[in-house]
Amino acid sequence: MSRVGKLPVSFPTAVKVAVKDGGVSIKGPKGEILTPVPAGISCEVEGAKILVTRSDDTKQAKSSHGLTRALLANAVRGVTDGYKKELDIVGVGYKASVEGPRAVFALGYSHPIEFAIPKGITITVEKATHVTVTGFDRQQVGQVAAQIRAMRKPEPYKGKGVHYSDETIIRKAGKAAK
Repeated sequence: MSRVGKLPVSFPTAVKVAVKDGGVSIKGPKGEILTPVPAGISCEVEGAKILVTRSDDTKQAKSSHGLTRALLANAVRGVTDGYKKELDIVGVGYKASVEGPRAVFALGYSHPIEFAIPKGITITVEKATHVTVTGFDRQQVGQVAAQIRAMRKPEPYKGKGVHYSDETIIRKAGKAAK
């Protein structure tokens, strides 16, 4: 039995859970997520807990058991608390701003980069060099943060670029002067 999969997923009373064919719908104060359930895995709601079980002990069912439980736990946490990724922009003249439904980044290119903010995601810029991506879907928050970071990855010599706030950039020594 999967050590992760056998644990029940508890949820608060503000969250509504409905098992539908092909997935589990989780609705909370922040939004609604439909989590797909693979074949061979079944979900039941008992009181304020979601129980995930598998039908057999095939390799596919075993690998999907813990994954499904983890995805449901992430969805419950997302609709109650939400997820957040913070990015820092390092470089002279590098900055970001939010203008309506898009974020605009000046990252040392000859033109500003406009990024359309997807539905369900909120991008805030406290300082011109600190960007916060928030939302209720963990995968979508991580994907948007990765797309922003990919606009100008941090380089190893001066550390210029966009990086996560908790990321450590390994610096290289420059060319030795004679």
